[in-house]
Amino acid sequence: MLIAYIRPDKNFDAAHEQLQLINSYAVSNNLLIDDTFIDYTSQNKRVKERTEVSDYFLKYEGSTLLISDTWVLSTNMEDIIQMFSCLLKHDFKVHFIKQSVIMTQQSSPMLVLGFMDQLRQTMQNESTKLIGRPKGSKSSSKFDQYINEILAFIKENKSVSEMARLLDVSRSSLKDYIESRELKEITVGTLFQEVSAHTEEQVIRTIRCPKELNKGDTTE
Repeated sequence: MLIAYIRPDKNFDAAHEQLQLINSYAVSNNLLIDDTFIDYTSQNKRVKERTEVSDYFLKYEGSTLLISDTWVLSTNMEDIIQMFSCLLKHDFKVHFIKQSVIMTQQSSPMLVLGFMDQLRQTMQNESTKLIGRPKGSKSSSKFDQYINEILAFIKENKSVSEMARLLDVSRSSLKDYIESRELKEITVGTLFQEVSAHTEEQVIRTIRCPKELNKGDTTE
């Protein structure tokens, strides 16, 4: 079972941006996605409160999971430890697309620690603490709920008029949405860096120790 897991957040990537990465990655690596889970629960929700996603993952034990980045699982370090532990315990193979790295039970502990430290650094970055939408990102749309259907229609070469009729929405608004989100480009895919030991080493090298923070970095 190949699952695309998406969790949009206003300070990171919207659902359509994650879908674009995941679909492009899948096309480039000849992967066929069986199911897409879009999780709209807030990043403020702890793992113990996210029963829907916990039950979903347990249902598909031993599956392959595609996510755009570590923060999608959680932005809470304690929860990340639990998520990693449970996913690996239940034999998930997790593709981290932005890093072009696959994490499995056989992965080096340093790789797991590298992902955790990347998240720690991300959450300490002032840009993630800004209130509101980051510059250049797109706001949510009423069409976001139909994104999976729209992508399927595009793959079936349906016209915008036919899509609008099937979804019972405005043709012009739907056309603008498809163009602004570059949904036609999503179905084509782009080339990604090949997954290898080299990309794992890149994740490990991002780990920053306390003394290293003082080298060219005045932040605490």
